[in-house]
Amino acid sequence: MASVSKHPVIRALFSLALVMAVGAVFNADGAFFQWDTHRDMLRQVSVFGILACGMTMVIITGGIDLSVGSILGVSAVVFSLLSVHMGQPDVVAIGVTLLLGLACGVASGAVIARFRVQPFIATLAMMVFARGLAKLLSGGQKISTALQQSDGSYQYVDVPRIFDIIGTRIAGENVAVVTIIMLASMAFCGILLSRTPWGRQLFAVGGNEEAARYSGIPVAATKVLAYGLCGLFCAVAGICQAAQELQGDPEAGSTYELSAIAMVVIGGTTLQGGRGSIWLTLLGVLIVGNLEKILSINAVGEETRLMLTGVIILGAVLLQRGD
Repeated sequence: MASVSKHPVIRALFSLALVMAVGAVFNADGAFFQWDTHRDMLRQVSVFGILACGMTMVIITGGIDLSVGSILGVSAVVFSLLSVHMGQPDVVAIGVTLLLGLACGVASGAVIARFRVQPFIATLAMMVFARGLAKLLSGGQKISTALQQSDGSYQYVDVPRIFDIIGTRIAGENVAVVTIIMLASMAFCGILLSRTPWGRQLFAVGGNEEAARYSGIPVAATKVLAYGLCGLFCAVAGICQAAQELQGDPEAGSTYELSAIAMVVIGGTTLQGGRGSIWLTLLGVLIVGNLEKILSINAVGEETRLMLTGVIILGAVLLQRGD
């Protein structure tokens, strides 16, 4: 079973080349040609790229996950609470946060697989639940290094070392650690999808669920694992988000699901399921990231960027109809 035809790859590469050509023309007095611009672009897009890893696996099954932004938000809050306010060891803070993300994803997958609820509805419910949980745990406040005392005053604590590690740059400050985490996440997904039986089962379920069931593939377990891993990557993204912002914001991740879906679809993974690749998603991340950066350095307003992204998503879906 071929997971990627030559057409989506060529189309994604052509789209990336077109975006780069636009950047070369509208270069903001040469800013587009500077490495700092692309380094910052990769850092800014890394959290979205991590979310897109999980979204790719879900979409390959023919599903969708609207809850990724909210799970990121509650993960950022929990990670900040444990590491900043409670002073828990890094391994505990990270482990609990990852388990929370995994549990949220598994819950969505179980509802979809066991009760045959549409992924749109099940993940919409999780989106609302996770956002509410983030606000409940944080008291509606950002979890930062400022701890409010009983008398109303604030006591400031040191930023945990794990925040500095994740938020820093290495190799002469040319590569952000979050970018390395994104690339490692994509490599992990690539191995899962192309080198394991479970990866082949994902494509089979997305291509024809009934045929996969008759072939003896555990469809329900495959879906639960896909959504579970998606939740896990949301937790990874939440940890990175908290480290970069030095706080856990209960509103973090709002609308991030739209960017993650856009990256997957623009890269060439089809929403119908059964076809796609994490490497196509990487191309989608680069396309969206570079386009956003080009618009940013040319001082294009956010409203115009959102409108343009919507048009591009629609165009990408229409182009897929010919595959």
